[in-house]
Amino acid sequence: MQYGQEHDAPRTQFVDEQSAPEPTEATRPKRRRPRWQKVVLITFLVLALLGGGGLVAGGLYFRSINSDIERVDAFVDVPEESRPQPAVKGALNMLILGSDSRDPEGTAGSRTDSIILAHIPKDRSSAQLVSIPRDTWVPVPRSKNGSNGGRDAKINAAYAWGGVPLMVQTVEKFTNVRIDHVMIIDFAGFVEIIDALGGVDIDSEKSFTSIHPPFRTFKQGMQRLDGEAALDYSRQRKQFADGDFARIRHQQQVIKAIMDRAASGGILTNPGRLNSFVKASSSAVSVDEKMSLLDMATDLRNLRGGNLTFLTSPTKGTGQVGSESVVFANTEKAKSFYGAVRRDAVPEILAAGK
Repeated sequence: MQYGQEHDAPRTQFVDEQSAPEPTEATRPKRRRPRWQKVVLITFLVLALLGGGGLVAGGLYFRSINSDIERVDAFVDVPEESRPQPAVKGALNMLILGSDSRDPEGTAGSRTDSIILAHIPKDRSSAQLVSIPRDTWVPVPRSKNGSNGGRDAKINAAYAWGGVPLMVQTVEKFTNVRIDHVMIIDFAGFVEIIDALGGVDIDSEKSFTSIHPPFRTFKQGMQRLDGEAALDYSRQRKQFADGDFARIRHQQQVIKAIMDRAASGGILTNPGRLNSFVKASSSAVSVDEKMSLLDMATDLRNLRGGNLTFLTSPTKGTGQVGSESVVFANTEKAKSFYGAVRRDAVPEILAAGK
């Protein structure tokens, strides 16, 4: 059986014999904020990656919302003695946890569809975004209450069992890379952003038909997609031999396409379009207690799609553990790969990620 094709269980909810606990303070954002602030936040998280004109136009917005954004205490229950030590001063590693609350195959819950380790080198000249397949079989440390974890499981179980802190602890244990910041985002929120951009350009590897209504057909090659179509495209996996790895590629394509379109579409130099872009997004984002959006925007002001590299954590492929379909990590290659991330050795990261 191919990964992502063996059953039709909702993929946004991890299925395991241990039931997920009720949301805790670790998984529940500390403060709710008005809808407009969510709009501004997600928009400027995108602009933080675009930098340049976005930084200038958005500086006042950054300052006004930075103290009132939705925050999560990502490191409160992570034992300091168990954490990797920073290896290179100035390099940053951000854990991005994504979900798709509008996915027709799933329901909203305390699960993570996408797990991305974003490495930002000390010189800030590039960024490497490493997707860790959500079904990667890893050791999950025991949760703070002691009722879950303490055994091998799919990596996305960590969030259900212990919230963001246990996910941080699990990823750090798996990669031996210290996490500096955490961002939680609903990818469905990109629909309005994409529409405000006038669509994004996606190069499909083959022609296929979506399994979700209205059953769009995506043609092989380059095409302009609106927000709903782009989100639909990013969900597809069952039509591909490599299943969920295809979904990862599609999400990576959409993220890069948003950056490229915003950077080249004149939005950053057009106040009217920029204002529409700000108001277009309606998805919730939360970040860790210490992240400064203005500092992040300053750090990333020179990034564009061209110096952003998407990689996937080294694996040996898929298989079964009991009744569960899982992804097996290639531990030897992963050790070398994440060792390069830890040392901020970008050429080695790129070479090991091939």
